[in-house]
Amino acid sequence: MSEYRVTDPYTGQVVKEFPTATDDEVRAAIERAHAAYEPWRSTPIAERAAILGRAADAFASRSRELAEIIRTEMGKPLAQGVFEAEFSGEIVQYYADNAEAFLADEVLQVRSGVDARVRKSAQGVILGIMPWNFPYYQVARFAFPNLMLGNTVLLKHAPQCPWSATVIAEILAEAGLPAGAYENIFATNDQIGDIVIPDPRVRGVSLTGSERAGAAVAEIAGRHLKKVVLELGGSDPFIVLSTDDMDQVVEAAVETRMENSGQSCNASKRFIVVDGLYDEFSQKLAAAITALPVGDADDEDALVGPLSSQAAADRLREQTGAAVAEGAQVLAGTITATGDARITPALLGGVTDEMDAFREELFGPVGTVYRATDVDDALRIANGTPFGLGARLWCTDPELAASVADRIDAGMVSINGAGSEDYDMPFGGTKRSGFGRELGPHGMEEFMNKKLIVG
Repeated sequence: MSEYRVTDPYTGQVVKEFPTATDDEVRAAIERAHAAYEPWRSTPIAERAAILGRAADAFASRSRELAEIIRTEMGKPLAQGVFEAEFSGEIVQYYADNAEAFLADEVLQVRSGVDARVRKSAQGVILGIMPWNFPYYQVARFAFPNLMLGNTVLLKHAPQCPWSATVIAEILAEAGLPAGAYENIFATNDQIGDIVIPDPRVRGVSLTGSERAGAAVAEIAGRHLKKVVLELGGSDPFIVLSTDDMDQVVEAAVETRMENSGQSCNASKRFIVVDGLYDEFSQKLAAAITALPVGDADDEDALVGPLSSQAAADRLREQTGAAVAEGAQVLAGTITATGDARITPALLGGVTDEMDAFREELFGPVGTVYRATDVDDALRIANGTPFGLGARLWCTDPELAASVADRIDAGMVSINGAGSEDYDMPFGGTKRSGFGRELGPHGMEEFMNKKLIVG
């Protein structure tokens, strides 16, 4: 059986299989991407933008079709899949519209008075290793700024997302992207480590995935002096210090924890609430979570569907079961051992620093809630994990909010519901959540040659 296959998490049935690449096919893809690099980087920016603009249009016009594919691949409710496809197209269009400004020479004021400038240019073939939880969005934020810059792309998608991976490549080809500029490869992990990363024609690697995968890729890339961008796990805190509208805060908590069935790296996973607000918040959040249904395949507007696979559901049940065995309390939902990919949305309380659940990422519709004695205690809990991706903070005192945001050890902080996840703002973390940035102007700079030209 091929490693690349579509298993519908709603039914557990294998729907499609795609052949895993041979070693020779992987080497041929590298050669095609390398051969396409010089012609593509020499293509005028306006022409590159026109091609990617047509791809952006396709993401919008085909959004329902694309959503149906990922509903089958990883269980995403249809409305969320439509939004993801359309938002991916907006990312493409953003880079097409802004590339000329982003790539303009930076003129330097130097003490000698000579003409000095930084020329922003491509570097070559860049490898992207992408996850299953956002099959289009993750590819869009990696691949399209690099294509717009003039790099060419090798794309290894998650083995459970070969259908969407194939359609992305088709969209780009139909938009007029030259052959070889974007190569979709159904490679094994061994082929990536033994063939692709060591190849001197491959100039960098971007991975979104687990800590384990990130560490393995970074180790191999380091041996070959390749730059790496890593977007890894997260256990984002949602800190409540004060509010004039607790219902709004709880609504935001439910959405950020449960959207995509809780399978987002930057979802709020730990709710940290000061003592005076804890009881009201935890009771309202527990009630809201208890009322959440797990949608079926035909429930287009569901917030929660099945997890992406049986293995993912089993892993989450194992983690939550261990937390309860160590003394955590189930405040909402049930922790069950059912055999399918559906997980009942749940909320745990009483998690302590000594429990594994305090340090682990719970990747699914299960949240944890903590009582903090004061602001310093809330920050201790928030910063007490190995992760540092994002954070959300609720506070009615602007000065205190700014101070606390500065002390949160994370790559992104949202205050009082302000959005921090749009295509024109940088996305990325610190600590074991990885390094480097995607989206915004910064997303085009990670694999850029900033060449100094003097005279």
